[in-house]
Amino acid sequence: MNFKHEWIEKNPWLLIALVVAVISVGGLVEIVPLFFQRSTTEPVAGLKPYTPLRLTGRDIYVREGCYNCHSQMIRPFRAETERYGHYSVAGEFVYDRPFQWGSKRTGPDLARVGGRYSDEWHRIHLNNPRDVVPESNMPNYPWLAATKLVPGDVIPKMRALKRLGDPYTEAEIAQAPAALVDKTEEDALIAYLQGLGTLIKARN
Repeated sequence: MNFKHEWIEKNPWLLIALVVAVISVGGLVEIVPLFFQRSTTEPVAGLKPYTPLRLTGRDIYVREGCYNCHSQMIRPFRAETERYGHYSVAGEFVYDRPFQWGSKRTGPDLARVGGRYSDEWHRIHLNNPRDVVPESNMPNYPWLAATKLVPGDVIPKMRALKRLGDPYTEAEIAQAPAALVDKTEEDALIAYLQGLGTLIKARN
């Protein structure tokens, strides 16, 4: 068979198959070694699985699409590290499923937002961002403050994460609903944000 490039281009199904094969091999070469590197699979010192309140807040963060504008990855570039602090490392996010790394920069990076502002600042910002950042184009989220959490909902989430390897104990799972009593979605989201990047920040 005369296997020329022109012949491949004229056979779309063959071209598709070859493209998929090349991308698959390239992806495996890039991704598989990461599963065996300690720097990508070992948590940084002091990292613990999310508390029930922060875990619930993370789910709200994902549900509301916050990741569409705010990544959680500071790149090791001088401009970014001077502005935000230490660059993001994989060990900070070993309990994130799925992780929130990305390249989007519509809004500020959130990898080191923990502790930068008070809880009250976050409440104002979520209710009407322009009250604290006049040029913001972020939507308002007033319903978060009015929506109470359902404490029992966290148990199946923690059990699922335990099956995936998060070191939750049965006692922690059983006690988790108590931490969510009388809490709002706003409380949970703020708790999640206030914990981002605090371990690396504390080490530097």
